[in-house]
Amino acid sequence: MKIKAAVFRQPGVPFTIETLDLAPPAAGEVLVRVAAVGVCHSDWHLMTGATQHVTPVVPGHEGAGVVVAVGPNVSRLAAGDHVALNWAPSCGHCFYCLHDRPSLCGTFVGPIWAGTMLDGTTRLSQDGVPVYHFSALSCFADHAVVPEVCCVPLDPSIPLTVAALIGCAVTTGVGAVLNTARVKPGSSVVVYGAGGVGLSIIMGAKLAGAGRIVAVDRHEAKSDIAKAGGATDFLLAGPDTVEAIRALTDGRGADYVFEAIGLPRVQEECLAAARPGGTIILAGIAPMDSQTNLPGALITRQEKTVTGTYYGSANPARDFPLYADLYRRGLLDLERLVSQVYPLERINEAYADMLSGRIARGVIAF
Repeated sequence: MKIKAAVFRQPGVPFTIETLDLAPPAAGEVLVRVAAVGVCHSDWHLMTGATQHVTPVVPGHEGAGVVVAVGPNVSRLAAGDHVALNWAPSCGHCFYCLHDRPSLCGTFVGPIWAGTMLDGTTRLSQDGVPVYHFSALSCFADHAVVPEVCCVPLDPSIPLTVAALIGCAVTTGVGAVLNTARVKPGSSVVVYGAGGVGLSIIMGAKLAGAGRIVAVDRHEAKSDIAKAGGATDFLLAGPDTVEAIRALTDGRGADYVFEAIGLPRVQEECLAAARPGGTIILAGIAPMDSQTNLPGALITRQEKTVTGTYYGSANPARDFPLYADLYRRGLLDLERLVSQVYPLERINEAYADMLSGRIARGVIAF
């Protein structure tokens, strides 16, 4: 079938809207009519070269839609199902899956970075030439063929714009709080970066009962957005940020410091912002060739814990429905994350707005 998709060809060149061919789903795959896709930094990392990927590729990994058709051997899904898309598919039987770490599943790593399906081929092409998949989803398109395991059914009462954000930002952010850090009630939390993931961390910290939640961002416009999501304080990033954090936390530093940007210098600052015995959680995706200087002597002497969190240490089959239910019960105000909705043709404008810092999360809608 013919589809309309945003295509990335090389760093620094804007996304182009093109007509591509999409093959039918093979065994274990599903055809989804995409309804909404979040505008996320992880796709933008292709544009800057921070993430290197085979091209041409259709980005888009934070999506939701409706199942149109299923391939052979698909048993969990049927046409008409509403699904949020999981960009970290798992096999269910490797070491990591059996130890409840499906986001670290090794089975799909090779095909995902090769831009293919599990069988090593693509479903996307143009004039007979393969076009590659991003994160097994490629949902900056009106339709996508994805592995069955990438589809998590949600109740149709959940708006598909919200379901899309559950597919990445919400699960990464809320999961970082509940699954990775396991934030304790009454504790102090600092969040560097108030984009989609950072705001989700803030919402997760509020849900966990944190006593003080400090948002740090370089855009003043994020102050009201962060406080509406649950932050008790907002600091404009600058040379005195750590000192200001200590002033807000009885001079000690925060119990938990989350980095949701992916910049080594900010990751290094997070270590200073945490109290002795505190925990630093790195949620942002740093450039592939970057290095972060975290002095071991200080970590040892102050007993600080530094941990990464990938996809919020999530089990999407469990966590997507949980976050959807918390939204439905009014405990996660996820609609607040959606600042603006764009058609696919305005994708480059959507990314410009994201980079300007004036919005929480933009969403491409079909």
